[in-house]
Amino acid sequence: MKKTTKFSPEVRERAVRMVFEQRAEHSSQWSAIESIAGKIGCSAQTLCNWVRQFERDTGQRDGVSTAEAARIRELERENRELKKANEILRLASAYFAQAELDRRNK
Repeated sequence: MKKTTKFSPEVRERAVRMVFEQRAEHSSQWSAIESIAGKIGCSAQTLCNWVRQFERDTGQRDGVSTAEAARIRELERENRELKKANEILRLASAYFAQAELDRRNK
């Protein structure tokens, strides 16, 4: 289930770049974010989240990068599939073992 996004990756990238470019013209990063968010039509918190994620992706901030998060999601999905497969194999093995015991008793 994929989320639909109102803003394209190019718009997000440009907005984040504008925050860093205009940071010197404002008293704080938050005021730069508020100014730019109004111009592109998103909330200041949304733009702040984009900036924080960019900082994590470039190593300027601690946390999980976008690539690492995607890898974790993929590994978790694979892990779920393997657990399901193991459960199916365990049940099948038990079923056939019981069938073999029943056949020997007759």
